[in-house]
Amino acid sequence: MLNPLVEQQAAVKLKQDITKTVTWALCEDLGASETANASDDITAMLIPENEQAVANVITREDCIVCGVAWVNEVFAQLDASLEHTGKQEAGSLPTKITWFVNDGEAVEANTTLFELEGNARTLLTGERVALNFLQTLSATATLTSQCVKELANTNTKLLDTRKTLPGLRSAQKYAVLCGGGVNHRIGLFDAFLIKENHIAACGGIANAVATAKANHSDKTVEVEVESFDELEQALTAGADIIMLDNFTPEMIEQAVIATRGKAKLEVSGNMTIETLQEYSKAGVDYISSGALTKHVQAVDLSMRFK
Repeated sequence: MLNPLVEQQAAVKLKQDITKTVTWALCEDLGASETANASDDITAMLIPENEQAVANVITREDCIVCGVAWVNEVFAQLDASLEHTGKQEAGSLPTKITWFVNDGEAVEANTTLFELEGNARTLLTGERVALNFLQTLSATATLTSQCVKELANTNTKLLDTRKTLPGLRSAQKYAVLCGGGVNHRIGLFDAFLIKENHIAACGGIANAVATAKANHSDKTVEVEVESFDELEQALTAGADIIMLDNFTPEMIEQAVIATRGKAKLEVSGNMTIETLQEYSKAGVDYISSGALTKHVQAVDLSMRFK
């Protein structure tokens, strides 16, 4: 769905967002306004200052791993003297973490994901923030992977939506990719999605599409339709993608026949893992699901000192 330039911009923004979201999360946990200070962890301060420790982080359930960079960033911000080893490329990240898995890797329950070694205070201060990122992003990747498997041997691609957790848009979009899904538009800037209220305010589908193409001829124009009449209007207007909102499987089959390749077709609205195959068999190009990012249940992770 994204063009190469937008993908490149998204990659740059992802790196920036990792730093910002980790900083924000640490400040939230430590009661700071701008810069997190590990000494504000009053419970960790009970431990002798120079106490060293080794800890393993284990998953208690099968999952697709996602969130390595966020974990690394947490401990890098807390202690820039640490070193980094493991499957991920070390780069310039000064964290002492040994990873045994990569993002996008399927692991079974009770697998050790990574090992931490360093100051005991630092490890405990960063534990919850690091695991919050890892368990949430792994949950998105895992659910996405399960859904993608339902679409195996079809030409239908699974898309995410903008229904992401606040502050974690780029992170969850990345997690969807790790799970084998495809990113829909990143936000309100990289593609048009003309919905019911836009259509009403613009005076109809034709006016909305014509104005969109006049304003940004390089952007994909997608129109959401709720009836066959609106589908015909969107096709006539020259929409690139048409979203069939809450169409039944029978209606979708008719829409595929009526479209005949004039535009890409996307199905949305109350998608579940149980209904994916039924909708894909109708021959649509895309199925989008907000559940991938807003209905996730965190993966059960555990950190234990050796």
